[in-house]
Amino acid sequence: MSPAQFLACYWQRRPLLIRNAFPGFVSPISPDELAGLACEPAALARIVRRERLAAGDDPAQSRWHLQSGPFDESDLTRLPERDCSLLVQDVDKWDADVAPLLDVFAFLPRWRIDDIMISFAEPGGSVGPHVDQYDVFLLQAHGRRRWQIDSRANADTRLRSDSELKLLQHFTPDADWLLQPGDMLYLPPGMPHHGEAVDACLTISVGMRAPAAGELISDLAEHLAEAMTESERYRDSDLAPAKDPFEIDAAAIARLRTALGPLGSLDEHALRDWFGKFITRYRSAALPDAGGKAKTSESLAKLLNEGRVLTRHPFARSAWTRIGRRARLFIAGESWAMGVRSASVLSATRAIDATVFAALDDAARSALSQLLARGWYQLQPKPRPRP
Repeated sequence: MSPAQFLACYWQRRPLLIRNAFPGFVSPISPDELAGLACEPAALARIVRRERLAAGDDPAQSRWHLQSGPFDESDLTRLPERDCSLLVQDVDKWDADVAPLLDVFAFLPRWRIDDIMISFAEPGGSVGPHVDQYDVFLLQAHGRRRWQIDSRANADTRLRSDSELKLLQHFTPDADWLLQPGDMLYLPPGMPHHGEAVDACLTISVGMRAPAAGELISDLAEHLAEAMTESERYRDSDLAPAKDPFEIDAAAIARLRTALGPLGSLDEHALRDWFGKFITRYRSAALPDAGGKAKTSESLAKLLNEGRVLTRHPFARSAWTRIGRRARLFIAGESWAMGVRSASVLSATRAIDATVFAALDDAARSALSQLLARGWYQLQPKPRPRP
């Protein structure tokens, strides 16, 4: 199946099970390595334990208990050998062997991809029946996991009130699959599903970023408000005597629209600039360590010509857009004006050497110098000569 066929027939429409999607697949990370990552202070990790209230596999007869990391090694060694899962977000940013998996999904806009989450589950391990509001690809990396879905229209998505997790009150599957290593399941947004480990297993989840409309509106309003002055207010110099002092009349609403002007008159360029900043902003407030005083383009070129390389911080999301005949590059919620070719190259290239740097325009080189000072790029040491 070509990417075009998949997008036309399945994307955000219906699920797709792809047997042997990755022939001979070998997991790029082991359970022990995942556990070590869950102990990193900045890692986003969770443990979900299932408490069975009755014999059998009915998820309605179970409770799920959530514990958030980071964890100590002792937290992980005390975990039971059944009905337990460890989940770690952003593994693509922490592990250089996992990150290349994203290249398989290059037919999708990279700014739509959120992260790679990897879960390790003991037999019976699960997070319960739930619904994701975004597209997800579930690749079985090690061991076996059983997936059940409810693909019927108007499926019951009411949530339980007795769990920290957003679990479904009722789950009645109409499809049931056992995934082996290399098998992959695609699920569109809003589809109820439930996964349970048959034996100790690793599952790789490639999730999309799908901001809620309320989140978009809230961020856009805040973005516009930052540019407005204190003197810009609701005004009614054309006020006439009130017929009813408690009525919000049509004239008041018209004045309100004027006061909210930027929301109604946002042009295409301003919208693109805001959205690029929004969509490349990482969900965590953590910032990299500053790289020191900004270097000039000339001094940076000299360092690169000596064999050094600039690498982008793994948590720095990137995208670009056209603004008229030029472009804006977006990295980690900031925007930089430059030529179209330079913006395209910098968005896609994680390592900048002397050749790539020399092909950039002046604005792009200047932006790189400032991004280096902010910590979003790191200058790697000069490689040692081989003996």
